[in-house]
Amino acid sequence: MALFFPSHNRTRRAVTINVVLMTTSSSAPTESEGAIRGTVTDRLVEANERYAAQFTDPGMDARPVLQVAVVACMDARLDLHAALGLALGDCHTIRNAGGVVTDDVIRSLTISQRKLGTRSVVLIHHTGCGLESITEDFRTDLEMEVGQRPAWAVEAFRDVDQDVRQSMQRVRTSPFLLHTDDVRGFVFDVKTGLLREIDPGQPS
Repeated sequence: MALFFPSHNRTRRAVTINVVLMTTSSSAPTESEGAIRGTVTDRLVEANERYAAQFTDPGMDARPVLQVAVVACMDARLDLHAALGLALGDCHTIRNAGGVVTDDVIRSLTISQRKLGTRSVVLIHHTGCGLESITEDFRTDLEMEVGQRPAWAVEAFRDVDQDVRQSMQRVRTSPFLLHTDDVRGFVFDVKTGLLREIDPGQPS
């Protein structure tokens, strides 16, 4: 079976591996016969070894070429570099559950602007976000389970457009950020791959 792993130059290369189906213990192949063992992390480490074997230092520093920071949800369906046409070194990417602007996001943006030269901020939420299906009761449930209430807020929401507006407002009013004139918010449609820009002044 051929699997494709991304390489540094964005081309795809096929890597052939042996696939082992579920069998009884009496018929299970030995390691020498190609049994796949280990965790997902082991697979990632092996993929990194292949990546490193053909890696060359791009000669960049930590300053994003496009002077932009992108704040987005951690959802696995969002391939930000592909969706935005970004190359390695173009931007700072800050991701969390929901892509909401928390105190820690402000921390990252402040360092990004004041120490690493970014000027623009792009905020990206998306359709079908998991934070639309839970509430702040999640914190109460955790407290009941582990005996300690989380210090952080869930940042759940019901209206994705309005939550993008709130995130834009949090960035624009932060006293720590130097550049708040180019802050734009979008909703990424996971079915079409298109961004829809949110007007910060128009309630949904």
